[in-house]
Amino acid sequence: MKASAILLISLIFATSCNKLPMQKPNISTPSVAKKAKEFNNHGDKRTDDYYWLNERENPEVITYLEAENSYYDTLTAHTKDFQKSLFEEMKARIKKDDESVPYKKNGYYYITRYIKGGQYPIYSRKENTLEADEEILFDANKMAKGHDYFQLGGLNISTDNQLAAFGVDTVSRRQYNIQIKNLKTGKIYPEVIKNTTGGSVWANDNKTLYYTQKNPTTLRSEKIFKHVLGTDPSKDVEIFFEVDDTFSVYVTKTKSDEYILIGSYSTLSSEFQYLNADKPNDNFKMFQARKKDLEYSIAHYKNHFYVLTNADKATNFKIMKTPEMATSKENWKEVIAHRDDVLLEDMSLFKDYMVLEERSNGLNKIRIKRWDNSVDYYLPFNEETYSAYVYANPEFDTDIIRYGYNSLTTPSSVIDFNMLDKSSEIKKEQEVLGGKFKKENYTSQRLWATARDGKKVAISMVHHKDTKLTKDTPILLYAYGSYGYTIDPNFSTSRLSLLDRGFVFAIAHVRGGQYLGRQWYENGKLLHKKNTFTDFIDCGKYLIDQNYTSSAHLYAEGGSAGGLLMGAIVNMSPETFNGIIAAVPFVDVVTTMLDDSIPLTTGEYDEWGNPNDKKYYDYIKSYSPYDNVEAHEYPNMLVTTGLHDSQVQYFEPAKWVAKLREYKTDSNILVMHTNMEAGHGGASGRFDVLKEVAREQAFLLDLEGIIE
Repeated sequence: MKASAILLISLIFATSCNKLPMQKPNISTPSVAKKAKEFNNHGDKRTDDYYWLNERENPEVITYLEAENSYYDTLTAHTKDFQKSLFEEMKARIKKDDESVPYKKNGYYYITRYIKGGQYPIYSRKENTLEADEEILFDANKMAKGHDYFQLGGLNISTDNQLAAFGVDTVSRRQYNIQIKNLKTGKIYPEVIKNTTGGSVWANDNKTLYYTQKNPTTLRSEKIFKHVLGTDPSKDVEIFFEVDDTFSVYVTKTKSDEYILIGSYSTLSSEFQYLNADKPNDNFKMFQARKKDLEYSIAHYKNHFYVLTNADKATNFKIMKTPEMATSKENWKEVIAHRDDVLLEDMSLFKDYMVLEERSNGLNKIRIKRWDNSVDYYLPFNEETYSAYVYANPEFDTDIIRYGYNSLTTPSSVIDFNMLDKSSEIKKEQEVLGGKFKKENYTSQRLWATARDGKKVAISMVHHKDTKLTKDTPILLYAYGSYGYTIDPNFSTSRLSLLDRGFVFAIAHVRGGQYLGRQWYENGKLLHKKNTFTDFIDCGKYLIDQNYTSSAHLYAEGGSAGGLLMGAIVNMSPETFNGIIAAVPFVDVVTTMLDDSIPLTTGEYDEWGNPNDKKYYDYIKSYSPYDNVEAHEYPNMLVTTGLHDSQVQYFEPAKWVAKLREYKTDSNILVMHTNMEAGHGGASGRFDVLKEVAREQAFLLDLEGIIE
C-alpha cells in the first residue's frame, strides 16, 4: 500500500472539503426483540435481553444484522462517493505488480508476488539462481475464484523440494483444509485433511506430515496427527492430545531441520516435546515438562538447544543452552543474562552469530553477537520512534542477516546486513506511487503522558508538517493493550489519506502490551486490567491538556481486544472522545469467559481471569463493556464485525449495539456494519481490505465535516 499525491492542508480545506458536521437523517433505528435470559453466578443475578442473538442460523438474527447494515448505508449515504474516492486513492498507492524480496532455502529462491488486478498473491520459486525460470507453486487468484473469502496458508515444502503442503480457508473461521501438491507434476493429491490450523511439518523422509487439528466446537488447537502421503486421512495416527483445555498445541521444525517440535502453550506457561526429523516412527521426547509460570521457547544449533525463558524470575527473559540429550531445566546453562531494563524478545541463530531482538525504553534493538564473543554490537537506528525486526533468515551458513525497518514517517525497507564487515544493502524499499510523497512532509515524535498512578505512558504520534497542533486539531488515538502484544510505530500508506486531510495519528502504548518490558504487560492483565483503560483515557486527556486537540476533535480506535478497550473507555469517560471506531470488539467479557464451549475461552483464563472464581468474576464484571452500559451520553460510534468471526463472534458487538441503542441518552451517531462474508480479519483480498479502511476514515472525516 503506497501513498497518493500530497496536498497542502490549507489547500485541501479551501478547495476540496465541504465542512459541514455529520447530519443524522430522520430515520428510525433498527429494532430487535428483547428475550430475557437469566444468569446466576456466585449469587449475582444478571439479565441478558439480547443473548439470543448468538443463534447464528436464526432468520431473525440475520434480519437484524441486515437491518443494521441498511441503517448504516442510509445514515452514511452522503459519504458513499467519498468512500469510493478514498478507496481509489488508497488503491492507487499500491504497486499492482509488487513482489517480495526473494529468500533462499535449500537450493531455491522463493518469491511472493502480485499481478495487476490481482487481489491475491502468486507463490513461485527459482532454482539456484534468480536468473532461472520461474516455477509457479500457487496462484491464489485462480484458487480464490468462486469464493467470497479465500485464504491460502501454511505453505510448507518437503526437504527434497518435491512436495508442498498447503492449507485453504474459504469461510474465514480459521479452519483450514490441508492438501498436498506434487511440485514436479503439478498434481494435487486426493487426500484432504480437514479442520486444521493450516500449518504442517514434513519429516525428513518426505512422506510423513505432522499437523494440528482443531476442536470442531471451541476451535482450540488440541491434537497433533501424523499423515503418510497417499493414505486415507481418516486413518491418520494421533500423536498427541492436549488434555488441558487451558492450553493449545502446535507443531513446528527447528531451523536446523534436525528436529520436529510439539509445543503446548497457555498464556503463562509452555512445554515442548521433540523428535529427530529423520526418525518419524520414533516417539517424541519431553524437553521440559510444564510448570506454572514457566515460559520457554527453543532453537537448535550444532549439538545444543538454546532456550529463551523466564525461568527463575527472569521477568524480561534470558537465554540458556542445554545438550541435545539432556534437555530438562536442571541442565540449562546461562548464555545471556536477565536484565531488569531490557526485554529479550527473540533470538536467531547462525553459523557464527547469535542475533538478539531486544526492547529497551520501548524501542526495538537488534544485537549481533559472535559465538566466540569477539564481536557484540547493536545495529544503529536514528529516529525517535521506529520499528525494526528480524526476518526468518532460513539459512544457517551466512554472514548476512535480513531485517525490516520502518517508522511512522519512513516507508518499509528490507535490508541485508553483513554481520562481518557491517555493510548493508537495501533489497527493497516500499514505493510510494504518484511521485509526490516526501518523507520530510511528515513529522513524528514520542510524547510521555502521566497516568493517574504516576506511571509514564508513551505516545507515538505522526502528522503532516503543515498541521498545527491546536485545540481544533483532530487526533485519532489508537491502542490494543492485551496479551503482551506491542503496537510498534509502523508506516501506513492508507493512513496518509487522514494525515493529508489534517488528522494526527497517535498510538498509546498502554499497559497490557510489552512496550516497556514484561512488567508493563503484567500490570495490564488479570486484576490489573483496568490500567489498560485508564492509561488510554489519561493519554487522551494529556493530548487535550497540552492543547494538541480537544474532546470535540479527539477520536479513538481499537480492534478485538482493542475493541474491549474502546467499550471500556466509552463507559468510563465518554466525554473525552467525539468518536469511536470499535472493530470486531470483545465486549461481552463475563458471558464469554463463562462459556467454555466457544473459541478462545479456556485458553485465556490467564489473561482475563477465570470468572468461575468469584474474585475474577467481580473484577471482570466491573469493566465488561456490555455489563456496564448505562443511561448516559456516548460518543459517535462505528462498530464493525464479521458474521464468520471465530475469535470475537459477531453476536458480541451485535448485542452491545442493541443495548447501547436502548440505554444511550444522546442523539450521536451509532452504526454497525457486519461483513456477511468475512471473519475476524475482515476481507481477504488486498483491495477489498481497503474498502473497510475507507469506510472507517470516511466516518472520522465526516464527523470533522471534511467530505470532498
